[in-house]
Amino acid sequence: MVSRADISILIAGAGPVGLTLALELARRGIKPRIVTQTDGPVSEIESRALGVNARTLELLEPSGIAGQIRAQALPIEGLQLTSQGTPLLTIHTNKFRGQAPALSILPQGATERLLLAQLRTFEVEPEWHTTVNTVQGGAEDPEVTLIRKDDSGETVKPTILVGADGAHSVVRKSCGFTFPGEALENDFFLADYAYGAPVDVSYARVDFTNPGVLGCIPVRANLLRYISTLPDFEDRIVHPHDPVEQTWRSEFNVSFRHVDAMSIGRVYLAGDAAHIHSPIGARGMNLGIEDACWLAWLISEGRESEYSALRLPAVRSVLRQTRMLTALATLERPLALTLRERLLPLMAYLPFAEHRLVSGIAGMDTPHPPWIARTH
Repeated sequence: MVSRADISILIAGAGPVGLTLALELARRGIKPRIVTQTDGPVSEIESRALGVNARTLELLEPSGIAGQIRAQALPIEGLQLTSQGTPLLTIHTNKFRGQAPALSILPQGATERLLLAQLRTFEVEPEWHTTVNTVQGGAEDPEVTLIRKDDSGETVKPTILVGADGAHSVVRKSCGFTFPGEALENDFFLADYAYGAPVDVSYARVDFTNPGVLGCIPVRANLLRYISTLPDFEDRIVHPHDPVEQTWRSEFNVSFRHVDAMSIGRVYLAGDAAHIHSPIGARGMNLGIEDACWLAWLISEGRESEYSALRLPAVRSVLRQTRMLTALATLERPLALTLRERLLPLMAYLPFAEHRLVSGIAGMDTPHPPWIARTH
């Protein structure tokens, strides 16, 4: 490892991606500065990103977080696909042969709190209520103006500036990055329901309503998330028990976008600041954590200039996969719906197809991190 004692690193954003980057740098002896406009980790009521895949657990093992996530998370055994209640296909994620489950479920707030607690052991604390207001000087010589909650300000010139500040990234917008792509016409809706008794949490479920889709994802032993393209989806839910309460509801649009370069000059992007896509496949947070781990390793090796070339192929591949899965889930034309219902059951007789899908769900379809020994 080369000495990086001469560099200063400013990370904008303290979500899962920013926290992971800070932790991965800190455990390698490089203490970054991390700022965020929020007042703390995401609310535990707003479960947000849920899926933690096997690649993420592999990446977080050296930092000591993977075991803590496994202790709290729900491992998913598979995905059941139906059409108006009629079974079509079951994808058995429990067939994945790795050190961790292909996919586990843990609310984003819990993941962030575990990352934050571990980061604090390296005496690094995010600067809450601190906003990146402007970035002047361009990507070659960024000069960042920070504004705090009390309206006090500060201007800093970091050696490396990292935008992990989400889909509306100020860093990306200020430093000349392009963000091409397109938005889907479909709106998506979600609601989390808590029940007074345990529910089946072994499988995630997707029912094609022809047209439209209604999915059910276990969150906790007594909490389920429903996600749909149908505004009246709540009237279509068949609850396992009478719900005690609706803990969260949201609606959102889906876009497929990624930057043409993950870095320009001394500015680097990770997570939603660099790429956004459909939540289908549970790749969003995981892909961002992967960005963060690769960037931390490259910085520690003095090879950060290779970041964009190494990460963009993986980003493009995941966006292609999620676009395909989203298109499959949101079909509307009668002929396409008929073909889907006839073709999906055939996949049960194609083991290589299921293996490829499970590998993608596990996040193992991107390059293996070279700083981690292969175990499979």
